[in-house]
Amino acid sequence: MSGSQHFTDNQFTLKEVVQNISSWLSFFISKWKIIVLAGVIGLGLGALVSVLKKPVYIASTTFVLEDGDGSGMGQMSGLASLVGVNLGSIGGTSGLFQGDNIMELYRSERMLDEALLSDFDEDELLIDRFIAFEEIDRKWKNKVDISNMDFSIPREQFTVSQDSVVKEVGQLIRENQLSVAKPDRKLSIIQVSISSKDQAYAKVFNERLVENVNEFYRETKTKKTSENLAILQSQADSVRKILDESIGAYAAATDRVPNANPLLSSATTDTRKRQIDVQATGAVYEEIVKNLEIAKVNHRNNSPLIQIIDSPRFPLERSEIRLVKGMVLGGIIVALLTLFYLFFQRLYRRHVQES
Repeated sequence: MSGSQHFTDNQFTLKEVVQNISSWLSFFISKWKIIVLAGVIGLGLGALVSVLKKPVYIASTTFVLEDGDGSGMGQMSGLASLVGVNLGSIGGTSGLFQGDNIMELYRSERMLDEALLSDFDEDELLIDRFIAFEEIDRKWKNKVDISNMDFSIPREQFTVSQDSVVKEVGQLIRENQLSVAKPDRKLSIIQVSISSKDQAYAKVFNERLVENVNEFYRETKTKKTSENLAILQSQADSVRKILDESIGAYAAATDRVPNANPLLSSATTDTRKRQIDVQATGAVYEEIVKNLEIAKVNHRNNSPLIQIIDSPRFPLERSEIRLVKGMVLGGIIVALLTLFYLFFQRLYRRHVQES
């Protein structure tokens, strides 16, 4: 019974709820001067932020990821099996660049470093441009002397401090500027965006990053087919050279005995040997040429690997806080913060009084 009585005592009636709400409304109305003053201060702060905050420019590249032309792979596999070639070993689609993996490649340290150390123009690297407009040399002056660093030298000659600066700058770009996403998860379209206060830097860095990843993607995706193609081409050249020599030797042997006596088999022995060499070498050369042509087709099917749809163009998309929007947001935010402060202050005072 005591538990039930305790439960009943803690129930709130509708009248008490209405009275409580009215009490709070009366309290906030009595503080209208403070709330209005806070709103005015918020308007001023929002306007100040809108004026001082520099606009951010967004450079975006949209492309379609191609995993190679697989429409004719069934027929190609059947043809390849006739000549003893396994297309899976020749080409095969590497899982490195399927799905979301290529998106992580754009965020990789290697790709970002290569883009940063590429040319912005004839006299400046992208990393130098980034350090200049972000004032990294001033912000990090207590840690490292960036002004005396030359990033144009070969990467193998970098000092530990230079490597650290490149790594930290790449981390800043990965966290604050770089965006890699799929606008639609059902499609193979990928969008790479760079946001920066420097419009020219954003465009050039986006182009360099996409170009580097594109080239790395192409080289890696076609590495196995390229190696196989080079081996088959070398074999075809070697066998063709042997075949030419065999044909010459057969012709010379025939010329030595132009009108051989059919009753004397020994007179045509050398000629027959040379003829067999030509036939055998010709058969080998024919098979190698078949394999070579299949390898060329498979190699072509693996490229191009990235098809650009849209690339960044001036003027870039601009993101900024408009003056009116900044004032409204500033006023609302500061006013809400003031309401929360008054609310918790009153609760605290009630708690102190009850204690």
